[in-house]
Amino acid sequence: MPRLTRIYTRKGDTGFTRLSGGQRVPKESLRVSAYGTVDELNSFIGVALASGLCERLAELLPTIQNELFHLGSDLSFLEEDKAKYAIPQIEARHVERLEALIDELNAIVGPLRNFILPGGSIGSAHLHVARTVCRRAERDVITLSREESVGAHVIPYLNRLSDALFVMARFENHSRSIPEPLWDSLA
Repeated sequence: MPRLTRIYTRKGDTGFTRLSGGQRVPKESLRVSAYGTVDELNSFIGVALASGLCERLAELLPTIQNELFHLGSDLSFLEEDKAKYAIPQIEARHVERLEALIDELNAIVGPLRNFILPGGSIGSAHLHVARTVCRRAERDVITLSREESVGAHVIPYLNRLSDALFVMARFENHSRSIPEPLWDSLA
């Protein structure tokens, strides 16, 4: 476990940072951007939790936040360095757990009969923001994967997580008996 005794080091003042394996890279590198967006996603999930979500989601999301730390760890190491360090990584079981969660919650909220607008309850709105940040994280990782190798389960995890966040937003409204705001294609 990392132990931080100082928060600032001044080493990043030149626009460079170090990956977890020690490589010095520009702060705007694709890899740093990708794990930075994952960190942003985790923060938005924290905002959703702090808004007071229903009990089921409040119980689920801290696990997902921990998995996002695994994902950030996965991305902060180059693939060739992962064999040297015992780091948490995203695995098939994480993707499968998200798929089971999507199926569980979707069975409760029912099929989507119209496009919905982000909103309803404050918690649902926060989950929709998290969903869109998750999609950006997925795009960032895909862009990175075109240049460098990434963990085999990272992209599928982000893809499923964005779907899960969508269903969670619907579930939050459902649990509070708040109608989903529907898209009016004739407006």
